[in-house]
Amino acid sequence: MIDFFHALLDPDLTFLRNAFIVGIFASISFGVIGTYVVTKRISYLAGAISHSAFGGIGGALYMNKVLGFSFIQPIHGAIVSALGAAVITGLVSLYAKEREDTVIGAIWAVGMAAGLLFIDLTPGYFEVSSFLFGDILLISPHDITMVICLDTVILLTSVLFFNKLLAVCFDDEYATLRGVNASRYYLLLLCLTALTVVLLVRIVGIVMVIALLTLPPAVAGKFTTSMGKMMALSVFFCMVFNGVGLGVSYSMGLSTGPVIIVIAGVTYLGVISLKRIKALVKSR
Repeated sequence: MIDFFHALLDPDLTFLRNAFIVGIFASISFGVIGTYVVTKRISYLAGAISHSAFGGIGGALYMNKVLGFSFIQPIHGAIVSALGAAVITGLVSLYAKEREDTVIGAIWAVGMAAGLLFIDLTPGYFEVSSFLFGDILLISPHDITMVICLDTVILLTSVLFFNKLLAVCFDDEYATLRGVNASRYYLLLLCLTALTVVLLVRIVGIVMVIALLTLPPAVAGKFTTSMGKMMALSVFFCMVFNGVGLGVSYSMGLSTGPVIIVIAGVTYLGVISLKRIKALVKSR
């Protein structure tokens, strides 16, 4: 880890500093939205959204290379497909509960399959693993700007609609009785989740996106029951996981995304174990 901190100061290792900076700023979005996802228990919806984003990535590559739309980049396709999946899964969850699992599973699978087919139809070689498992070291200054913009949108939304989103997460029927359009705010939450997922893909990839979106809030939830404090702790833990994971992966020559997820997972299991041991000791 000492070598990692020295490397951050090396003027020739700009890519490493970009990765560290984006990991810190992205933690704000992940911590805030992840808290909503865990509280509302919609991680399966976040999973469907993340995997459908791969279809948009493949479609954008096809339009860029084959159809000649050079201004279309994978990030644009990912955003469009993720937002589309968020609206569809949200509407299915609200109005077609008897088919919810089937439709969400179909969106999950079809998104991945469509992405692979588009890539097969696109000439040239594409490193699919960077989309599936992430590569934070490819982060550019433009990505950092996008993350900061998303942080601003999410923080403003959370401040302006905190009570309404809180009510929707805990009891949407009660929120509806109080005059809150629960369906509208639920769809808003899913759309914000979709945008956050698109950024998560750059760090840990589509396959492991649910873990980084849910593990930091899950750890934070073991220390507080307050929604605001849980968000703050979740942001902090996400920053720690990203920073430590980046340092360990750089020092040991490992893939950054999987290292981040393993550290987050081990921390979660460790906290659960300590809590249970403490409870057993008190009961005696």
